[in-house]
Amino acid sequence: MTAAEQRPGAPMPLAADGRHPDGPTPGGSTPGGSTPGGSTPGGSMSGGSTPGGGRPSRRWLKAVIVSLLIAIPAGYLVISAIQSRNGGEDKAAAASAKGLEAGYPTRVQRRIYDVPVPPYSKKVAFYETNSWKVSSLYVQFVTDRDGLDSFLHRIGTGRSALDKGKVTITGDQAKKVGWQVGEAGHDWAGMELKQKDPQPKLRITVKFDNPAHPKVYVVSTVTP
Repeated sequence: MTAAEQRPGAPMPLAADGRHPDGPTPGGSTPGGSTPGGSTPGGSMSGGSTPGGGRPSRRWLKAVIVSLLIAIPAGYLVISAIQSRNGGEDKAAAASAKGLEAGYPTRVQRRIYDVPVPPYSKKVAFYETNSWKVSSLYVQFVTDRDGLDSFLHRIGTGRSALDKGKVTITGDQAKKVGWQVGEAGHDWAGMELKQKDPQPKLRITVKFDNPAHPKVYVVSTVTP
């Protein structure tokens, strides 16, 4: 046994290159097989899996994706329903806001609905509604005595058929076009002209506040 072996605690002599005889060789590995900068035995590599082994669970990510796939189409359906409802309401409001259109009805309309508006009438306006059940033409005009008599004569009646104080146009009909028929303090007279189908049925109300220039309101209804 050498002197070094007899003294375990004594330092080992260095090699000529200054390295410990049992130390790592240039470019080699450290005792135990680990390389400089590498992982220790049983350790984890940089960027590898977390302690305990395996990759982090991705179930939460799948759950989020599935939820989005369900929620997004449902959201589109809700938005489409709201837009459809609002679109319908907007169309109805636009039709109501339009109301009466200034000017004479066309000749075809006057013939179909039997509303011969007298020539030289003033404040002439009309509004037509159509459905598969019934169609109506709303007409207003201001005329003179002769014009009123001519209008009544052409539809087959006369001034005597007008009942003083009677308003024949209904509240719903008046509301549709913004008419204020039937208001107190005015001189009203009216009549209904009922004819056999397919001839139109007319509701006529006249305001005689100015007897020389009566204002006539007509709602003519045709049932196909």
